[in-house]
Amino acid sequence: MRATVRLSFGPVEVICHVPPDGSRMAAVEARRWLDEQFNAHDCEPLRPMGKVLSGDKLVALAQAIDAHGFQADERLRGDFALAATALLGSDEVHIDVDTHKLSY
Repeated sequence: MRATVRLSFGPVEVICHVPPDGSRMAAVEARRWLDEQFNAHDCEPLRPMGKVLSGDKLVALAQAIDAHGFQADERLRGDFALAATALLGSDEVHIDVDTHKLSY
């Protein structure tokens, strides 16, 4: 079974699979990718005070990209799945974008 990230945007769900080629991302590489994407999409921290956690960055990035953005870009879905599963250390991740909740 391959790693999967399920994104919920209200009633719309987008499934992001880690590419089947067996590639994995190291946590350091995943953090770098997430930081780059967070800045490229002009994301804002979910919490105004303190350190921005990787989980919060994943939620904010998913919110910025939106369901349509993920649906339109297969490579982005794969890269997002690679980074999320590496950062959270789980092959099954669910991000509820509307409620800002992660489960893994």
